[in-house]
Amino acid sequence: MLPEEPLHEIQARADDAAASVTAAFSRPLFGLPGTTLAAVKSPRSRTLLPGPWHYWWQAHYVDVLVDAALRGSPHAVRQASQLVRTIRLRNWLRATNWYFDDMAWLALAVRRLDAVIPARPVRNQGRDGAVPAVNVRPHPRMLSALGDALKSAHTRDFGGGLYWNRRRTFKNTPATAPAALHFARSGDRERAQSLVDWLNDVLLDNSTGLYLDGVKAAQSGEPVLERAVFTYNQGPILGALLELGGPANLTRAADLVGAVRTGLTHPGTSVLITHGTGDAGLFTGILCRYLALAAVSPTIPPARREEAAELVASTAQELWAGRTKRGEWSVFSPHPLEPAEQHYPAGTGVDLSTQLSAWMILEAAARVRRGLG
Repeated sequence: MLPEEPLHEIQARADDAAASVTAAFSRPLFGLPGTTLAAVKSPRSRTLLPGPWHYWWQAHYVDVLVDAALRGSPHAVRQASQLVRTIRLRNWLRATNWYFDDMAWLALAVRRLDAVIPARPVRNQGRDGAVPAVNVRPHPRMLSALGDALKSAHTRDFGGGLYWNRRRTFKNTPATAPAALHFARSGDRERAQSLVDWLNDVLLDNSTGLYLDGVKAAQSGEPVLERAVFTYNQGPILGALLELGGPANLTRAADLVGAVRTGLTHPGTSVLITHGTGDAGLFTGILCRYLALAAVSPTIPPARREEAAELVASTAQELWAGRTKRGEWSVFSPHPLEPAEQHYPAGTGVDLSTQLSAWMILEAAARVRRGLG
């Protein structure tokens, strides 16, 4: 049964997460006015210095700012546009990098951002004119560069799919699934469907209904399956199945929601499992983004929509209940059924990934609540 909470309360929780992540992590790059990037851990110095910055975490930061913009946040589009500009600056003036999954995540986020940018270019002035104006314009050249890079990783090796990185020894769900969704949304539906078909043929575990991690080359010459199962691998393939539509894809999407409910929740609950901190801290937030799409999709059966909605709402509710406060901002647990202070005691550093994931889950809950009325 879905938690019965008013829309304004659920949206207020998402607002709280947005404000908390921004306050705790967002910093100018090298102290440059008009730039912003998220530190990978908080607390940190006020100016972001060279060091780990995790391109794909920043891509999901863009994506969740778009979520906030769709709820009506007045500054989210400007913040997201500034962030995209800074990602390119930090990446040595390039959109592309070594990892094809990173590029797929950024392509998805930037395409969503461009869809909410006003038709006419807008120059947003900082408060009292103290911050230089930021151009808010679409990003066709960036999307083109990212799309071309993703196409270059789609080869016949291993029967299809997308390579994970430029070493080209491993094809996996984390690269192939978001790329399939990107191609579906950008109009290259034939390529998107071929990637989905490859995932179904090679990496779908028929015993669980969930997608395995990947397939890699081995010294024997025979490809070897990486059988790990992660929450985030199920999310973008669910999105691609819904986007492409058609009886086979929609049946698979509905079945996947059921498989997630059976295989990726804590026993006796509708609360999704998580995978810890670091990169894995983002995983379940990504799954919730796409479960929210399933929850409001009229193309899958009502029972599966309700399951998807319950998974998102229950996970969000537990995260909110277990949060702690540091001054005016909230800290969320990497494990929804355990209190945040158990993992992040006072005075310890907090991972950006886990806080972005919590924000994503709270935004997904708001989307579900809006879609269900």
